[in-house]
Amino acid sequence: MIIAEHLRKTFPGKGKDKTRVVAVDDVGFEARDGEITGLLGPNGAGKTTTLRMLYTLMQPESGRVLVDGRDVAADPEAARRALGVLPDARGVYKRLTARENIRYFGELHGMSPEAIDARTKLLAQALQMDDFLDRQTEGFSQGQRTKTAIARALVHDPRNVILDEPTNGLDVMTTRGLREFLRHLRGEGRCVIFSSHIMQEVAALCDRIVVVAHGRVVADGTTDAIREQAGRDNLEDAFVHLIGSEEGLHA
Repeated sequence: MIIAEHLRKTFPGKGKDKTRVVAVDDVGFEARDGEITGLLGPNGAGKTTTLRMLYTLMQPESGRVLVDGRDVAADPEAARRALGVLPDARGVYKRLTARENIRYFGELHGMSPEAIDARTKLLAQALQMDDFLDRQTEGFSQGQRTKTAIARALVHDPRNVILDEPTNGLDVMTTRGLREFLRHLRGEGRCVIFSSHIMQEVAALCDRIVVVAHGRVVADGTTDAIREQAGRDNLEDAFVHLIGSEEGLHA
């Protein structure tokens, strides 16, 4: 389980502007085990900054993150061991094969060669990687790079998984396969946070949705609850209404 409480993060203004830009402002939500929690918002809403604070890449200026009850700031190493992360940057080591990329991350987590091999086999089957597992990653398609990065992130068998727009740039068939894999993770009782700006994808996958706009949470609940809150019949209309309401607050 991952809990975010009152997270705030600002960045320096550009050029001569000394006013700090608020990227995340009092964001809080709970992502439960055995559920896929969707983080939905337009580009620039603060989703990626929020995720970076969850997986310890950034420190919040205020608030805290709990991973399985542990305060991330107090014990970041324990938090990282409990997390599997697909960040917004998908870089893989081009001179290594997909298998070697996965093995390297397993070794960083202190896993034995036998444990790495067993996890690699399971992940390669689940992500349908067998046809390119032993190919050098240079020249991989976007889908092959993403699958390699996901397998690399999950090699240590974490209970909590954070994915920042994992289907970005993928073709239809690869996206469908990845959706099934996320449902598989949920079925194993893992906590999955899935960030996207594609409403149809979030509606199809997520048990609960957190809508973020201008660095704030403007809605948090099931798809039905969010539609009811906005007084709209579908999620897209509800989203537009909620974002519009938030923009009105900042006009």
